Amino acid sequence: MGKMGTPLLLLFTFLASAYCNSLPEINMNLVNVREDLGVGAFAFQIIASDPDGDTLTYSIRGTDSNFFEVNKVTGEVTIKSQLDRETKDLLLIEVVVNDGVYADVTKNVYISVDDANDNAPVFSGLPYNIEVPENISVGTTLFKASATDRDFGQASIVSFKIDEVVPNEDNLFSISGTSGNIVLEGTLNYTEKSPFYQILINASDGGGQLNGTHVVQSTSAYAFITVKDVPDINPQFLNLPNFIVVEENSDVDKSVFEVKARDPDTGVNDKIRYSIENTNAPDLFQINENTGVISVKTQIDREELLDIEATVVLSIKASETNLNVDGVIASTVSNLTITIGDQNDNGPEFYKCEGETCTQKNSFTGNVDEHSSAGLAVAELNITVKDPDQRENSEFNLKLDGPDKDAFSVSPRSGLGESSVQVTIKDPQAVDYEKKKVMYVQIVAKDASKDFTSVANVTININDVNDNFPKFEKEVYNEAVDEHCEDGTFVATITATDADALDEGKITYRLMPESMRQYFDVYPNGTVYVKNGTLLDRESINSHSVTLQALDSANQTGSTVVIIEIKDINDQTPEMNREVYETYIKENSDLELQIKAVDNDEPGTLNSKIQYRIKDSLFSSNFTIDPDSGLLKNNGQLDREAMDPLLKGVIELIVFASDKGTPSLSSSANVTINIEDVNDNSPRFLEPVPKSFHVKESEKGILVGILLAHDADQTDFNNRIIFSITDGSFGSFILYSEALTEGYRGNITVDPAVELDYESDRKSYNLTVEIADLGQNKDMIKVEVIVDDVNDTPPVFPSDMTLKVNEHSSLPGPLGTIKGKDVDTTHLLEYELISSECQCNGTKGPCPEEWFKVERNGDVVAISSKDIDYEKCDKVFLNAMVVDLLTEKGKNSTEGTVTINIVDINDNAPEFVILQDFYVVVIDKVESGTSVARVYAKDRDTEHKNRETTFKVIEVVFIGSEGNSTGNWLLTADNPAQEDAEGIFSTHIRSSGTTDNSKKGKFMVEVVASNTDGLNSTSVVELLTVDKSYRVSLRFNAPASEVKDNLPKIRNILTSATKATVEIFNVDSGTRAQRSEEITVLEAYFVFRNGTALDYDAVTSILNSEEVYREFGYQLVELGFTGISTTITDTTEDKTAVFIMIGLMAALAIVLVVTTTSLVCIRRNYKRKLKAAKAMNSAATVVIQNQKSGPVVPGTNKYTKEGANPVLNMNIDTATDLGFDEDGSSADRESLNSLDYNIDMTMTDKDTMPMMAIQEEEEEDDDRSESPYIEPLGAALAQREKRRGADSPGLTFANPSIDTTDL
Repeated sequence: MGKMGTPLLLLFTFLASAYCNSLPEINMNLVNVREDLGVGAFAFQIIASDPDGDTLTYSIRGTDSNFFEVNKVTGEVTIKSQLDRETKDLLLIEVVVNDGVYADVTKNVYISVDDANDNAPVFSGLPYNIEVPENISVGTTLFKASATDRDFGQASIVSFKIDEVVPNEDNLFSISGTSGNIVLEGTLNYTEKSPFYQILINASDGGGQLNGTHVVQSTSAYAFITVKDVPDINPQFLNLPNFIVVEENSDVDKSVFEVKARDPDTGVNDKIRYSIENTNAPDLFQINENTGVISVKTQIDREELLDIEATVVLSIKASETNLNVDGVIASTVSNLTITIGDQNDNGPEFYKCEGETCTQKNSFTGNVDEHSSAGLAVAELNITVKDPDQRENSEFNLKLDGPDKDAFSVSPRSGLGESSVQVTIKDPQAVDYEKKKVMYVQIVAKDASKDFTSVANVTININDVNDNFPKFEKEVYNEAVDEHCEDGTFVATITATDADALDEGKITYRLMPESMRQYFDVYPNGTVYVKNGTLLDRESINSHSVTLQALDSANQTGSTVVIIEIKDINDQTPEMNREVYETYIKENSDLELQIKAVDNDEPGTLNSKIQYRIKDSLFSSNFTIDPDSGLLKNNGQLDREAMDPLLKGVIELIVFASDKGTPSLSSSANVTINIEDVNDNSPRFLEPVPKSFHVKESEKGILVGILLAHDADQTDFNNRIIFSITDGSFGSFILYSEALTEGYRGNITVDPAVELDYESDRKSYNLTVEIADLGQNKDMIKVEVIVDDVNDTPPVFPSDMTLKVNEHSSLPGPLGTIKGKDVDTTHLLEYELISSECQCNGTKGPCPEEWFKVERNGDVVAISSKDIDYEKCDKVFLNAMVVDLLTEKGKNSTEGTVTINIVDINDNAPEFVILQDFYVVVIDKVESGTSVARVYAKDRDTEHKNRETTFKVIEVVFIGSEGNSTGNWLLTADNPAQEDAEGIFSTHIRSSGTTDNSKKGKFMVEVVASNTDGLNSTSVVELLTVDKSYRVSLRFNAPASEVKDNLPKIRNILTSATKATVEIFNVDSGTRAQRSEEITVLEAYFVFRNGTALDYDAVTSILNSEEVYREFGYQLVELGFTGISTTITDTTEDKTAVFIMIGLMAALAIVLVVTTTSLVCIRRNYKRKLKAAKAMNSAATVVIQNQKSGPVVPGTNKYTKEGANPVLNMNIDTATDLGFDEDGSSADRESLNSLDYNIDMTMTDKDTMPMMAIQEEEEEDDDRSESPYIEPLGAALAQREKRRGADSPGLTFANPSIDTTDL
């Protein structure tokens, strides 16, 4: 294949391999990642493949890529920031892989965040504070607890249970595990149970995996149920039933008893109204409807109530004011028994009794025989004296009054209660029928202690009888016999004598009156005996007065009075006035209770002498009783609280009443002493009294603490304790009172409408808690409520945190520490870097690489493997986050920015800025001080002192055809260097003298650029030496100043057109004489890197080429470019030589033109020329109608379409040349183009469209064979087709002094 075969084969192989290399593929669309993976844990593997087996690098980007970090080599993705499915459950990242051949391959991959059981149920609708009536039906749903769990699936299913009920009553409440409905399972009772209940409700999720362990999350909340009392209990009497004594004749409206009743529904405490429902003695008593005070309504006379035994029973009704739950007025009835006490308000009265019927009478009639014996009772008198008063109040005395009082006497002289009365003869002689047939006396009965007197008029009819009567020795015999003696007991033998002898031995005896015969009787011999001893009761009648009559045969009667005293025996047991003494007395009061017993044995005797004593018992020592009077008193203070509360203040005593008889008889009475509770005890807090409570902030309605108190008073009314906060609450706390078995409990809770805030100014409350009973007895304590900090306030990221660090620093420790603040007492702060941004070149954006990281403790440290470079970025913004790991509620993090200023140090050496690959030096024009080059350098340091740059030439090496040499030229750099707006320092390299102008080659100038700290860099500047023969002059129809301003544009256009480095040598202005126009000549060198240069012809050829002209011609024309001329020299000598050369060339051109024209004219047939021209015209018209104007035949204007050849109106190349210019020279062309002063581009075989001769018809020659005829138009088209696609070789000129072999 030759020398070119192998390179072509290698090129083909490379292209084929590049073309066949395949792109990597990402083989994943969706991955699942658990949210409980910790930071740094493996998340997933990027699955990608490359069919070519190229090594892949991995990265991720996109909105959610900040959650992950990828190993660029392995593709393993780890957790960078904690995931939270409940915040975002589907993440989108863009996975990027690269095989090192093609650009990045990307694919969107979705990441489904799988749920972990990392959330506990959260209650809603808190607080649960409800009030229910105590009569609510069993089975009623009280309220519904509601909770939700943000987790998914089984972990989001919430179930409920009750952990605790306070106070604990078995199975009083139940909860539905699924719905959360709280149902009442038992009955409520405000009074007998508790008015408050606190239920601890537990909400648990269905459990799930968390950090590899099956976890069940739960949350608790308190529910407070307040039982509302309803009126469902009848009133209760506090002091009924009861017994009291009311003296008769008490004043009307006098209060005798105060009935007390209460509403057991203590939460309702309805007002009680009192009334008398029934009584056995109407209109005696009345009751105050509101106060319950019973008072006397009308005058009371005990003696009028004897039919009911002087005992009044009142049925008292206590009624509530309002309707109860059944819609009726609740009431209760109990009895008050009132014994009417006796007063001596009645005198004795006279009665006639027949059987058990007694009729009060004041006049009586009887009869008696005259001269009846003294003591003989008047017959037919049935007189009974009664005093209705009791006991000693019924004692009375009897006496006679009236005209015949001296003749009679009354028996007995005194009596007690009731007694039969007889009028007996006192003076028999005064009873004389012959003197008075009727005698009158008055029996006067007088009360023994009061001035009550009653008089009975007695009319005595005197019977006329025999005068001799049996006579007894005594008028009155006083005998005695024991009561209740045996029947037949001898009383006495009393006989009478009768003066009549006929009556001797015939005297019989009888006892009168007949009513006495039931007690006594007499034998015929006059012996009086006891007939029925059981009827002899001294306590009923202490003596019997009988008349013993002696009857003679004529039935004349003599009589004597036998007064039989019933002698007392101890047969009467002392009788207590009451079987039960019950009294009510307020504690701390003095008790005086009269215990009264009556012994009906003979007064004044030992049999009736009563002694009182108290039977030994639990409380007997607390009382004394007067043994004689029976007055019961307390021995010391009566304190209800000293008693067992189970006794309810009731003291039971037994009091004995014993007589002194033989044997001694006794009876007893139960004494019930009701010690009424007096509110004499203040409530007291139970020890130990808590001095402080702790409560978490932000919890509404939460229980703060419990205070226990007790009131020693034993009744509900007096020991009920009301808790209250009198000071220090500031409206933040509520104190509920709750009755316990013993005492009360005060539940301090946070007001459900208030959230305590630890972060406020008030972190504790000094509560003044007061307890008071209904009597306003109080106690007070100070309780401090300390608000415990709940970690509910997010930490605060420090603001305006700025750090600085020197670039390229190797820091052994942290650059600084982020110190977040958290007002919560308990907190654990960790720090996390979210992202970072950098300010690079004045623009803020993503960092090219991570220089810093944030440790969990907040330390900002530099990544040791990374180099901090101020010149890359001068400021880093770390977007970090402070997280409180102990946050219990609310947001747990705050983001902020740490600004790190990178401090510039002098760490960069100046770097050369190559603006020009080489410089062209016209060696023979160099003088001392001439600038031969300019070097540029930039120091990336920022501080001016660090980047200030100086330049120095350290070595000059000449490279020529004869080899390398040094020291041939002395060059220096200007100092100080100049700095432009972009911070680039520059200086001129100047010649310090002249050099050998015969040297052809290039100088390699080594320049060092140094900053103030000596950091430096070197660069080699190439100075290409050329002679002035390569100088090309370009004419511009524009002022020199304008051309100078456009030099950058002109240089760029010329460089692009010629592919050579354009070195501007000089800009000179002048005028055109013919038109007086200002022109400017720009002299330049067109030099290549290898040292070769373009001369005038080469530059002209390139610029006249159709391709170049089409691309750059218009731009040059716009800048005033008109053409190219040869070199213009500055010296007079040079100008003269140029003019001579121009003249010679012009003359030579004229000769050549004339000669050529002559030859052409001789050889060519005019007709054939015309036909060829016509053919060319047709070809041009068909093929390049729209071409821009290009090279034209001499004599035409080639620069504008309007100035094109008026005949052909087309660009003419060598193919259309008729042969007039085949031998023309450049001098000829210039002379021909002198009319418009434009440059005629060289028309040679080097042009972009090289001329190709159309095959011409040869003249007929006798010596040659005849050629076939060729149509000119067809030939032209054929030639055009052959030329299509052919490249026009560029025109260059070799520098004879330097070639590539030399380099």
